Amino acid sequence: EETTAVIGDNTVIRECVTINRGTSDRNKTVIGKNCLIMAYSHIAHDCQLGDNCIFSNNSTLAGHVTVGDHVTLAGMVAVHQFCRIGRHSFIAGGSLVRKDIPPYVKAAREPLSYVGINSVGLRRRGFDATTIKSIQNIYRILFQKKHNNTQAISIIEAEVEATKERDEILSFIQNSQRGIMKGYFQN
Repeated sequence: EETTAVIGDNTVIRECVTINRGTSDRNKTVIGKNCLIMAYSHIAHDCQLGDNCIFSNNSTLAGHVTVGDHVTLAGMVAVHQFCRIGRHSFIAGGSLVRKDIPPYVKAAREPLSYVGINSVGLRRRGFDATTIKSIQNIYRILFQKKHNNTQAISIIEAEVEATKERDEILSFIQNSQRGIMKGYFQN
């Protein structure tokens, strides 16, 4: 079977980057539009990257990783195979990603943990203060109130007004095959 790597318009790929084409599983590796893949980064087979992603030097994705739009990986981030990284997330340099990273968050530390929402990135992309506050409230319930995920989801559905961001976060968590990262005090 023919396998490919598809790279979107205006994507910049710097020195010594490796991008593997797909395997017979998905048949292609896809990198979205307007991405910046900095030096020595690696994108393995069957990865799917959204638009407007930034991968700093030495960022590495194992096979079958899915990355949403507007994700930033700081230098030397390594992502385990089959992980998902939600839209608008930021992962601090030197991090090892073993679990799914929900949308709109900042992740850091070892083991990788929630350290807040990506409020700077969200403001830069035009999210208003009300939306940002709602996202913060969702993650406060999920990561700081010491509920398990099932309890937190029930509370969020009952107490947080339905928005497309809320629904995206809940859907991401409910559809996670690997589980999501924990809050710092949950580890």
